Amino acid sequence: MRLPPYRLGVPCDSSAHVRKRDRSNMTPPSRPEASRSEADRSHVVSRQIGGKSHVDSALAARAYLLLSLTSLFWSGNVIVGRYVAGYIPPVTLSVIRWAGAFVILLPFAAVHLIRDWPLIKKHAGFLTLLALTGFSAYNTMAYYGLHFTTAINGLLLQSVSPLFVALWSFVLFRDYLSLRQAAGIAVSLVGVGVIVCHGSLQILLATAFNKGDLWFVVALLIYAFYVAILRLRPPIHPLSFLAVGMGGGAVLLLPAMALEIAAGQTIVFDTVSALVLIYVCVFPSLLGYLFLNRGIELIGANRAAPFINLVPVFGSVLAITLLDERLEYFHAAGYALVFAGITLATRR
Repeated sequence: MRLPPYRLGVPCDSSAHVRKRDRSNMTPPSRPEASRSEADRSHVVSRQIGGKSHVDSALAARAYLLLSLTSLFWSGNVIVGRYVAGYIPPVTLSVIRWAGAFVILLPFAAVHLIRDWPLIKKHAGFLTLLALTGFSAYNTMAYYGLHFTTAINGLLLQSVSPLFVALWSFVLFRDYLSLRQAAGIAVSLVGVGVIVCHGSLQILLATAFNKGDLWFVVALLIYAFYVAILRLRPPIHPLSFLAVGMGGGAVLLLPAMALEIAAGQTIVFDTVSALVLIYVCVFPSLLGYLFLNRGIELIGANRAAPFINLVPVFGSVLAITLLDERLEYFHAAGYALVFAGITLATRR
C-alpha cells in the first residue's frame, strides 16, 4: 500500500563537536574543558605551536566558512527531501543516512578509533548520549514531525534553535548571551521571518501549527541540548568522535526501523532514491557534521548558533536556482537581515 508523502521540509542535522589536538606539541590544559565558560572559548581562540602560544584570527574566519557550508549542505537536504517524499520513511532514512556515512568514514577513522578505543570505552555512556541526541533522536523526530507539518512551519521553527542553544548553555553552564549576541540572534530571526512569510504579516499570522510542529520543537530542543554539551566531549580524534556518533546513532535506531518496516513502511528503491541517499550520506551528514563540529570548536556554541539561520536563506536560493522560483524583494530584505544579525552576533 502506498504511503502518503513525507514532508521533509528542513534539514535535520545538527552535530558532533570535537577537539583535535597535536599531542606532540601540546600539553594537557591546566583545567578541564568542562570548566571553561563559553566566553573563555569564544572570545579568544589560541593554539600551541612549537611551544609558543599565539592567537590565530584566521581560525575565526575559517569557522565562519565551515558553518556556512554546513548550512548550505543542510539546505540541499531540504530540496532532495521534498523530491523523494513518500519514497523513504523517516526512520529508515535516518538509519541509512548514518550507517552510510559511517561506512564512508570508517577507512579514514579506523586508525584513530583503534588509538582512542580506551577513551571511547571509558566514556561510552556519554558518547551514547551524544549519539542518541545529536544523531538518532533529533533527526528522526524532525523527519517524523515534517510528515505532518509544512515547510514554512519547519523553517520558522528551526530559526529559533539559536535561542534554544543559548537556553541550554545558561541552564547547564551558566553561560550568558552578550547583548550583542542576543541582538544578532533577534535580527537574523526577523530576517528568516521575512523570507518564509514573503514579507507579509498576514501570511505569518495565518500560519497554522499542528502536532508535527510540536514534534519538531522537541527535536530542536534535543539538538540544542546536544550542541550545548559538546564541550564535555572526551579528548578523542575528530574522526573517531564522528564515527562513534554516526555508527552509534544508526545502531540505536535499528529497533525503531524494525517497527517501521513491520508497519508496512518500506523504502522504494530507484535511481532517484539512490542518488538522494548518496547525497544525504556525504554532504549534510558526513561533511556537514564534521564542519559544524569544527566550527563550534573554534568559536563556541553561542557564536556558532546564528549560522543555522542561513539554512532558509540558502534554501530559498536553491529553490530559485533549481526549482525555477522567482527572486522577490522580500528575499533580498531577509538575506540582508540574516547576514547583519550573524555579523553582529559573531563580532568580538
